[in-house]
Parts: sequence; C-alpha cells; structure tokens
Amino acid sequence: MSSIDSSVLTSIPAFKADFLDSCFSANVLTFGTYTLKSGRRSPYFFNAGSFHDADLLYAIATAYAHTIISFLADNPGLPRPDVIFGPAYKGIPLACCTLLELRRIDRPKWGKVKYSFNRKEKKDHGEGGGIVGAGLRDTNVLVIDDVITAGTAMRETIELVKQEGGKIVGFVVAVDRMEKMPGSNDDDGVPRPSAMGQIRKEYGLPTASIVTLDDLIELLREKGDETDMERLKDYRSRYLASD
Repeated sequence: MSSIDSSVLTSIPAFKADFLDSCFSANVLTFGTYTLKSGRRSPYFFNAGSFHDADLLYAIATAYAHTIISFLADNPGLPRPDVIFGPAYKGIPLACCTLLELRRIDRPKWGKVKYSFNRKEKKDHGEGGGIVGAGLRDTNVLVIDDVITAGTAMRETIELVKQEGGKIVGFVVAVDRMEKMPGSNDDDGVPRPSAMGQIRKEYGLPTASIVTLDDLIELLREKGDETDMERLKDYRSRYLASD
C-alpha cells in the first residue's frame, strides 16, 4: 500500500499519524492474509524489523518516545524509569533509538537514563553474563517491544528482570492487536483477555502502545479503504479480547 496523507487522520494524535504513514510507506504494516504463530489468519501484519533505515528508525523512535511520555503522564504514581530495556532481538534497536529521542526531547529528565538488553545465550567469557548495557539491580525498568501476541516473551522478560534484581514499571509496545489469547478452539466464543491484559492482571503492570487495532480501523475508514476496513472489523469481532 502506498504512503498515506497523514493530514486526513483527524481523530488520532499527529505522532501516531506520522508513525502510521511511515509504516505504510515502508511496508512495515501491510494488509492481506497472513498466518500467525497461533494459526490465526490475520488480515494485517506488522514487522518492526523493516524499520532499518535512519528515517524509519527516527519515525519509530519518535512515536515510542511520545507514547512513553504520555504513558508516564497518565500514570503519575509510577517510579521514573532508570533503564529502558529492549528484549533481544527486535527490542534492542528500539530501546537504543527511543532513549536517544527521549533525551533529545527533554535532556534534564532523560539524559542519565540508561539502556539495556539481554543476550539470547549467556556469555561465559569476557564480562560474561546475559545482560548488555546497564545492569538492572535496584533499578526501575521500562520495557519496550514491537508486538505482543501470546505473552510468552513478556513473561520471560519479567522473570529475567526479576532475576537480575530489577523492577519492571511498565511495558510499551508498537501495536496492541487487541485480540484474545489463543485457545484450544479459537472459534469457541469463550471470552479471553489479550496477552497484555493478562499481564496487567497477573503482575499488576501497566501497559501502553503506540497504536491499536482500533487506530488501524479508523485509519482505513478515514482514507476510504472500505474493503480492508471491513476485513479488520470482522477480525476484531471474531477475536476481540475481553479486556
């Protein structure tokens, strides 16, 4: 799909509209039929790995940064993050570029915040260990990642940060798919929470996203793409999470 005119997106903030424009122009966000790991056939696909040039990396960093600023403003009781953590592998560049943009926006608040990420396999030579960048012990950690579907990676990150002595204060992702967690029979009609909703319930951790499935549907409505809009609405109706 070609680039969109972000000026037509009157119902969402400018940084979200600019982010979606970048997603379209780089084919990071595409529409069609895609089989997910869960076996579901999704009418859209988001691939954060396609943000691989400087302009696109800047676009996603800007979107994450403004989302984090809004997230913290909406949750004034949260401790300020000491560390931005990006789970390997896609979360690594996201954490680094987002922290740089946060520092550009407000250096006094973000200039001394650190970044960190994990190794898939612990290193047994040199400095050793499974963490690269800032150590996590006795720190407040904000985790950023691309998309959460089943929540497995989220739980692994929670346990990893706990083992390293840190405390997670929240999760921020690029896209909230708003769909219920997979079950043995996805067509059973049984309400289930989303992976993010389940994490909020189990661990009491607040979450945020740059955009949601609702934003994508609104985008398609405002640009007059009835076909893809109806396909996303059908998908939402079928798999909408109970939270």
